[in-house]
Amino acid sequence: MAACRTRRHSATHMETFNLCVLLSLAVTVYCVPLPQVTVQDETFAESYLKNFFNLTEETGPTIRRGISPVTKKLSEMQRFFGLQITGNLDADTLAMMKKPRCGVPDGKIGEFSTFGSDLKWDKNSLTYRIENYTPDMSTSEIDDSIEKAFQVWANVTPLRFTRIYSGIADIMISFGSRCYVLFMVAAHEFGHSLGLSHSDDAGALMYPLYSFNKPETFVLPRDDINGIQSLYGPNPDKDPFQPGPEPPTTPDSCDSTMVLDAVATLRGEMLFFKDSFFWRSHIQSSKSQQVLITNFWPDAPVNIDAAYESQVLDSVLLFKGRRVWAFSGYDIVPGFPKSISSYGLDESVQKVNAALYDAATGKTLFFVGSKYYSYDEAKKRMDKGFPKNVDQTFNGLTGEVTAAFQYRGFTYIYSGPYMFEYSLRSGRLFRVLRNDYFLRCNKN
Repeated sequence: MAACRTRRHSATHMETFNLCVLLSLAVTVYCVPLPQVTVQDETFAESYLKNFFNLTEETGPTIRRGISPVTKKLSEMQRFFGLQITGNLDADTLAMMKKPRCGVPDGKIGEFSTFGSDLKWDKNSLTYRIENYTPDMSTSEIDDSIEKAFQVWANVTPLRFTRIYSGIADIMISFGSRCYVLFMVAAHEFGHSLGLSHSDDAGALMYPLYSFNKPETFVLPRDDINGIQSLYGPNPDKDPFQPGPEPPTTPDSCDSTMVLDAVATLRGEMLFFKDSFFWRSHIQSSKSQQVLITNFWPDAPVNIDAAYESQVLDSVLLFKGRRVWAFSGYDIVPGFPKSISSYGLDESVQKVNAALYDAATGKTLFFVGSKYYSYDEAKKRMDKGFPKNVDQTFNGLTGEVTAAFQYRGFTYIYSGPYMFEYSLRSGRLFRVLRNDYFLRCNKN
């Protein structure tokens, strides 16, 4: 999926903005780790870096130092997307390149970013014209999506958008190929037309990778509001006593007071869940990659209650309310989602607060309030004598368990912003740590 656009502007204002929406048949590309990088992959990656990270065929001091332009640009891209910085075309980097994204290059790296004051409109009343339609959507669906996409920005600024049906508008819109989630793509591209460039906030509308949200439930994130209001100011017609939905803020791995929703492992990685996001972290990496849950698993819930890695299913299981989802790689496991009662939890249990798999015994512990259950993965039944009180096994743990996982033989129990390190065999408490012990601050 891509959008092509041409922009004509003067030193003081933009004269017109032509938006040619080229929305391909593509669905989101989810890639499993590749055994090796092919020549085709290298050609694709080089083209990607030329289009979006200004890769050139330069020779000179950089080459003489032994650092190729491709290595330099791969490192720049990996840094932007929070990937492990290797300078090599690894599987994660190639998978990121293949995800649907905006066609505007990722120039400046930071939070919300703008093209500068010379690329903002010098008026608040803008016109738009839809030059043609695509056969993949009805005329009314396209009209409605475009109108709602403009309203995203009108809601938080003094900008007002009026449709015209002939002549040259401030923003000209035309279509080719197929349409996929037109509302989100259009709202993103209109952000460019108003003067915003890309943000490195993974939850922002102006993040270079497209996200897929319904117009009825979409709320413009705080980062985008800060960006557009830095150019045009707030909406003067907004009633301060009727604020509406709170703009979502992307969780910050540097927030030492943050209470995580869940923690799990998956094929050697650690996954830290919070709200609509999770961080992927390699223990050998100093940074973690922040990802929207639904961009990774489109069928997954957000704001989950618990998660754990099942060795039996070779999957990660996500719990929310009385349901559980299982994902193998990027795909949902057949038969899921299912009720948590399938694990022997009775009807009185409305949600699981945390879960962890104990590799030594093959048991999964489910934490519910001040108690916990033990589930035998091999026998597929709950162990007798449960539930037990949490503090009966985990000495010194008085607060509610909010997340749990195992790593290198130790059991880590989260309670609020703190993490307790135990030996599950002896019940001994070794250390009390902050929740950022494994989830490292990405600003360091």
